[in-house]
This record gives sequence, C-alpha cells and structure tokens, in this order.
Amino acid sequence: MPTPTGSTSADRVLDLLALLHARGRLRVHEAALVLDVAPSTAHRLLTTLVRHDFARRDVRHEYFPGPALDVVAVPPVEPVDLVACARPHLEALVAQVGETVHLVVLEGTSARFVAVVEGSPARRVAPRVGLLMPAHLTSGGKALLAELTADELGERYPRGLPLTPDAAGPALAALRRELAGIRRRGYARNVEETERGVSAVGACVRDRRGRAVAAVVIGAPSSRVHGRALDELSAPLLAAAAAVTEAISAG
Repeated sequence: MPTPTGSTSADRVLDLLALLHARGRLRVHEAALVLDVAPSTAHRLLTTLVRHDFARRDVRHEYFPGPALDVVAVPPVEPVDLVACARPHLEALVAQVGETVHLVVLEGTSARFVAVVEGSPARRVAPRVGLLMPAHLTSGGKALLAELTADELGERYPRGLPLTPDAAGPALAALRRELAGIRRRGYARNVEETERGVSAVGACVRDRRGRAVAAVVIGAPSSRVHGRALDELSAPLLAAAAAVTEAISAG
C-alpha cells in the first residue's frame, strides 16, 4: 500500500486506521510492510493514533483499536489480488513484444518478483519469481522508488545505498537524479545492473487511489534490446501498466 508522491501524513494515518480496523491487531513491522513506509514512520503514525485514543498498545508491543475508533465507521481494507488482476495483461504484453515480463512489488529497499509470463523460447530471459533484488538496481524497483518523496527515500537509505559485489552501484545522490528522470519519462531502465547480458524497462501500476502498488517489467537480452531498442519497449510497457491499473481499480 505505498503512498504516492505529494500525499500527506494524514493520508497515511487514514490508511493505518483502516488497516487497524480490518486486522484488529498490528505490529510496527507489519504496518511498515503493508503501508510501504519505513518502520520509524510506521511507529510515529501508530504513536499518533495512541495519543488520540484511536489505538492502544499492549505489553507485547502490539497495537489494537482504541475507544475513539469505535466512534467512527472506517471501512476495512479490501485486498486486491494483484497477480490475478495483472496476469491477463502480462500475457497480452508478452504476445505483443515476445519478451519475458514480470510483476514486481517493493519491500523496503528490495524489489520482489511476484509473477512472470515467459517470452518465446528463443527470446527468453530466466524467470525470477520469488527473488528479492536491490530495488535501486532493478527497473521495477527504481520505478517504485521514484514514487517516494525525498524524505521517504532518505528514511529507506539512512546510511546510503548498499554496495554491489563489484562496488559499482550508484551513490544516493546519483540515484536521486536518476529517479527524477524516471518521474519525467514515466518508466525506468536497468542496463545490466542486476545480471550481465540482461536489460529491462519497468513502469508502475496503481490502485484506485492512485498509489503505486507494483511495477510491470519487460526483460530481454541486451544483445537484442539496447539503446533505442530498449526505449522502444516503453510504449507497450506503459500501455500494459495502464491496463493493469484499470483492472486493479475495477477489482
């Protein structure tokens, strides 16, 4: 449940109220994961709810609804099956471009690959379902990081970016510049940053409130899609991401 750039703390508090109402019990790390914020942010929001009697905390450091929450009718969060909504559109995208397509979600500072539709055998990139990779190196992860505010990005990387094995990863300042470019053009690139010989483009899909909840990624051998050819994949990618967004909103 990531919150889009420009949203306020009030948006997150309302999201947290709905989540607390739906689950009944909540820990800080669970709130951080579902809301897609740093644990420190989740703790601050929960503390605010406690201060205003919307939540209580027990000796096990679990939060539960407070008396003020009983006064307001907060609708429960209705989960959307992202993979089910996305799969028909991922399949259509593969049929159009012939390359392997993944669906990616953001988990802290990592990108989790949650679904794949493989391209034709002659054009296949190895599927990555279940893999967790550094978000700042993957196209889908970068597309999702670009949705964060400057403060939110800093909260996720308080000590800067982790180095890759060959120490070739970007510095946080360089990542911020790259994310600004991603916001301008609407999609992100990964040119052999996670795997030699593989390049990718990724774009966000959104829920009915406009929040980026996942990213569609097209991956292909760099020998076939490099330079302009990689950017030419952005048009079908963005169309597919828009189709998944519409499916999620209708779900």
